[in-house]
Amino acid sequence: MNETSSTHRWRSRWISGPALKLFRRVTPRMSQTEREALDAGSVWWDGELFSGRPRWQKLRALPPPKLSPEEQAFLDGPVENLCRMLDDWQITREQKDLPTDLWRYLKDNGFFSLIIPRSYGGLDFSNLAHSEVVMKIATRSITAAVTVMVPNSLGPAKLLMEYGTEQQKEYYLPRLAKGVEIPCFALTSPKAGSDAGAIPDHGIVCRQDFQGEQDVLGIRLTWDKRYITLAPVATLLGLAFHLYDPDGLLGERRDLGITLALIPTDTPGVETGHRHLPMEITFMNGPTRGRDVFIPLDWIIGGRERAGQGWRMLMECLSDGRGISLPALSTGAGKLTSRAVGGYARIRRQFKLPIGRFEGVEEALARIGGLTYIMDAARSLTAAALDRGEKPAVISAIVKYHLTENMRRVINDGMDVLGGAGICLGPRNLLGRGYEGVPISITVEGANILTRTMIIFGQGAIRSHPWVFKELSALGEADPDESLRQFDRALFGHIGFFFHNVVRSLWHGLTGSRFVLVRGRRPVRRYYQHLTRMSAAFALSTDVAMMTLGGSLKRSEKLSGRLGDILSHLYLASAVLKRFEDQGSPKGDRPLLHWACQHSLHQIQQAFDGLFQNLPNRPAAWLLRLLVFPLGRHFRPPSDRLGHQVADLLLAPSPARDRLTAGLFIPESTDEQLGRIEDALRKVIKAEPAERRIRHKLKDFTPDWRGLEGVLEAALERGIIDAAEADLIREAEAARDEVIRVDEFDINLE
Repeated sequence: MNETSSTHRWRSRWISGPALKLFRRVTPRMSQTEREALDAGSVWWDGELFSGRPRWQKLRALPPPKLSPEEQAFLDGPVENLCRMLDDWQITREQKDLPTDLWRYLKDNGFFSLIIPRSYGGLDFSNLAHSEVVMKIATRSITAAVTVMVPNSLGPAKLLMEYGTEQQKEYYLPRLAKGVEIPCFALTSPKAGSDAGAIPDHGIVCRQDFQGEQDVLGIRLTWDKRYITLAPVATLLGLAFHLYDPDGLLGERRDLGITLALIPTDTPGVETGHRHLPMEITFMNGPTRGRDVFIPLDWIIGGRERAGQGWRMLMECLSDGRGISLPALSTGAGKLTSRAVGGYARIRRQFKLPIGRFEGVEEALARIGGLTYIMDAARSLTAAALDRGEKPAVISAIVKYHLTENMRRVINDGMDVLGGAGICLGPRNLLGRGYEGVPISITVEGANILTRTMIIFGQGAIRSHPWVFKELSALGEADPDESLRQFDRALFGHIGFFFHNVVRSLWHGLTGSRFVLVRGRRPVRRYYQHLTRMSAAFALSTDVAMMTLGGSLKRSEKLSGRLGDILSHLYLASAVLKRFEDQGSPKGDRPLLHWACQHSLHQIQQAFDGLFQNLPNRPAAWLLRLLVFPLGRHFRPPSDRLGHQVADLLLAPSPARDRLTAGLFIPESTDEQLGRIEDALRKVIKAEPAERRIRHKLKDFTPDWRGLEGVLEAALERGIIDAAEADLIREAEAARDEVIRVDEFDINLE
């Protein structure tokens, strides 16, 4: 005991104490908003990935994501019916809004109350169900999907549920659930977009007469917000502003900080009614303004006690928008593209072959299928984590960034395959509006550039690292002895952590991670081993980057972006492995599994390479490269052969294709383009054996002006096919003609 105490005193005097003083000098001052962002949310699987030794059994033990019978019934009933009612061309081109009957349908069937508890009249669905609903609607109409997702993500309902007073909940939540109130939430200002903590919108605590009452304690508000979804039609405005109390009416503090309030839009001085036009998606979006608008103090969300706590409240609730709504929207786009473009590539012919058989097109199809598989895996795993009470802020940022970026890649590839059919807008074009809508998803809930370079690693390195947050917390201790004691424990824990990862990284690199002890069968076991190796290398590289760059790492956004890419792909690959095993490890999905994991491992390797090339401390960079890749870089991108197998899954009906596109709305009518594609695909595949015989046995025949009929006549005369097969070919050709047609309009676009 005495020996331990003596060792601790010696260590504190000669190592921890001086290190603490140095740490205080080099650690950049953390703003209040940064501190609140770090304190918000929880550490979940991101903490395991930072550990260098992920406990895979912890992830695998999570129950597979599953909807309740009531949630499944809602998807099969009201959501399916809504999708049948939606006419995206009419909404976006003709009306520039949802029709009145659709607004009424959304309100009457609880689409704005997915997250509101039953006790207040809501549906009280899980986060997974919320995700599934938005995803399915998104495959039909982005306008409708955005209209549904906003009231159920970052908005008054979520904030009221988490922080509202009982009086506020009892009044507003039933009204929101029934659609009596249409909510919006105003955060973004013209001069403060991504730097939301610097919003110029302000409120001054004061006293004023209000609605017949004299000398009411309240706030005089001035704001100018833009890009606010549903603002033009909202009846209830959630507002973020900076609250000041110059006369000390609430206490000694004059600057209270970011505060959130609920304001009925018919309050005198509130300006609404205008709208933006986000591309041609035409969902309701616009500015809201007010000058010297007086509101009572109890309109603050959570009441007077929540004054100044708005930034933390926002940070704790942002995970819904980042972790549910936008990933659902992105995955819906991936599923639609996989099903529609895959079918189209089998139906459309050039040079007497389906275009999906050309290797260039096949390469695009492989990316479409593989990235969609990654998106769906990450979407469902993140929703499941939220349903278990986790609030993984870092992971929510990962899925927001990477799923919206993958949506961009998938839709771009789909447009390339469709060619001219993709650029001609009209009811037959399934990707045109999605292509126009990509920048919207990229921009909202935090612009993607800053999400990648500042949030994923910038927040994750401190919040998810097993020791850094503890070291920083020790600085905040008021008692110097307690501060030193906590720092000493964290520092030596960090030192041990660092050297363990040095050994693990080198050992796993030299042995190809073959001795990593992980349960599991082939093919997943090998990927678990590789990801464990990359986790150790990531933890080591994080420490080296922080040690060599110190506070300047915060400003080295290119380096932090690459470290964020490593963390992100560790998570995405984890989600893929989880999905594959949860679905019973189907053999038909193996090409998707291999493509996704090999893609992520190669992206991780590329990010490491970029880090090593650009780390300013060159000896540290050389040493890291030696420790992480002692035998060179061996992770290769998915091979052409594997890409061929993935593309094949999109070109024909199969259980694997159905699993990949599960949750997609597929119309039964051939008056709808996706219905035409499904119908034509079956007919084309059924006619292929007869067409193949004609090509092989009618080589000496020269087609004439009769076209297909001349070929069929010759094949019938020679007994190559029979009359029934000729009819199959005619039906397939007629269906093909319907699929490849594009919309045309009157010269005046009528």
